[in-house]
Amino acid sequence: MVYGVIMNFRQALKYRGGWWGLLEHMYTNGDFPFKFGTYMGCDAAGNRYYENRVDYPFGQHRWVEPGDIHNFDATQIPPEWHGWMHSINDCTPHYEEEYIQEKLKHVKYAEISHNPFKHNIGHQEPYFNFHHMHNQSQIRSRGYGIGNPIVGLPPHQPDAFYTQPGSPYNPGSFRKFEMQGDLDEAKGGGRPYKNEMWRQRLMTEEEKLAEREAEEDMMLPLEEGEKLEPERKLTARDLAIMARGGSLRN
Repeated sequence: MVYGVIMNFRQALKYRGGWWGLLEHMYTNGDFPFKFGTYMGCDAAGNRYYENRVDYPFGQHRWVEPGDIHNFDATQIPPEWHGWMHSINDCTPHYEEEYIQEKLKHVKYAEISHNPFKHNIGHQEPYFNFHHMHNQSQIRSRGYGIGNPIVGLPPHQPDAFYTQPGSPYNPGSFRKFEMQGDLDEAKGGGRPYKNEMWRQRLMTEEEKLAEREAEEDMMLPLEEGEKLEPERKLTARDLAIMARGGSLRN
């Protein structure tokens, strides 16, 4: 047993390029440093895929070693390699592409086509997955204005997952933030407020006193013999007349 452990360490040191690579993989990937197999290929994210059908049972004979060992997510495995990892097919993706290209050479077309594309989808703009993550629902901010350091989303950046047009998380449902006014509007601005409570907090004691005095002046008692006429309740017809710019009769 001790001899087997020593031999595994020796092989792992050679396989991982020294002590630093071995310890780094031990810290991040568990048993991967001591798991050896045949290199089958890699993807755009730098993930490396291995296979060993001799030393490991079915279900453990294929594995992936992530390109970014410090920030790896299972959704970074592309669909074509996902099928190979789960033994849905035995051919790696580049063999499948070669097979398709070979079969296309033998396809007989009934009519001459000047279409530059070999499929019925047509032109497509190149699509790039954020940090090679194929599950876009995880690319969302963890709070307002802080982004998501786990997946690398910078602060104040929009989420990547799709939302319905009527969803409160859809950008079209966001209301634009607007201030109600500014206490120093006559001086060019400087004390904006968004509601009445905010306005009261920004006002100085002198401004509050002047506002109360102005309200008291509007509530002075009527002179003797003067009567306050009751306000007329506007009907729908009156509102329509005023909307057209007309005037109401007394």
